[in-house]
Amino acid sequence: MQRIFLPLLSNRKALIGLAIVFLYVAIAVLAPVLTGHDPIKRVGRPHEAPSLDHILGTTRMGRDVFTQLIWGTRTSLFIGLLAGSIVTVVGVILGVTAGYFGGRIDETISFITNIALVIPQLPLLLVIAAFIGEASPLVIALIIGLTSWAWGARVTRAQTMTLRQRDFILASELIGEPKWRMIVVELMPNLLSIIGFNFIGSVIYTIITEATLEFLGLGDPLAISWGTMLYNAQTASAMSVGAWWEVFAPATAIAVVGIGLSMINFAVDEISNPRLRTLGTLSAAIRKQRKLDRDRRVIHEQEA
Repeated sequence: MQRIFLPLLSNRKALIGLAIVFLYVAIAVLAPVLTGHDPIKRVGRPHEAPSLDHILGTTRMGRDVFTQLIWGTRTSLFIGLLAGSIVTVVGVILGVTAGYFGGRIDETISFITNIALVIPQLPLLLVIAAFIGEASPLVIALIIGLTSWAWGARVTRAQTMTLRQRDFILASELIGEPKWRMIVVELMPNLLSIIGFNFIGSVIYTIITEATLEFLGLGDPLAISWGTMLYNAQTASAMSVGAWWEVFAPATAIAVVGIGLSMINFAVDEISNPRLRTLGTLSAAIRKQRKLDRDRRVIHEQEA
């Protein structure tokens, strides 16, 4: 655990990404405190520009955009975390099972995984969501989670097969340790970077996919999320009438949380990949050497 989390806290990308994500989590948790308006009630004139009364303006229905953004943060993060957790748990269970036990178990799981990888994911999600109708945020999270595990399972299986041949696993087998203990105690700690990478990537994918589905009108219009905000702005022709704030607020929120999660993802990759760590050290050394060369040049010119 410490091999991952201690370097993570000393990584600049990770710190910036964690700060962004924790800010959004705090907004989601403190939503009732941060705004006194109801996100679905009319509190102003239609398409009212940003002002002191309404920081991010109002929608065509006179609803406060700032309030919707705050409550939408809670919904969108809930969907992202829930679906990301489902994708990660299913991917880890299937990937570790296939990679560790091998044989027919591996062949069966790999066959199912290959089928899931071949099917175009976004069209599949569109068909399922359209079949269900106005899907609630919980249903959207379940749909995404149960259809997006294949890539994580494939990566986890490959890493498990590599670890399966390591000396410490073979030694554990020779002394007769039970299989469950070898998986939980020996394998899982060495898969933490892969699991973290899979989870963070799944959360990013889910937030964007959920916004896409709801933007296309396949979500519950009464649910407040960043996707429904974009959908309502589209149906109200917000950009055509100059109400740019209705699109700007949710689009910026999606972009910023995506940047934060991506920076954490890059940091996890750097920590778990020795080559990237070496490249980072070399780059820092090169920059330091160039600075020393410039300083020497300036001193030499001054002496001359």
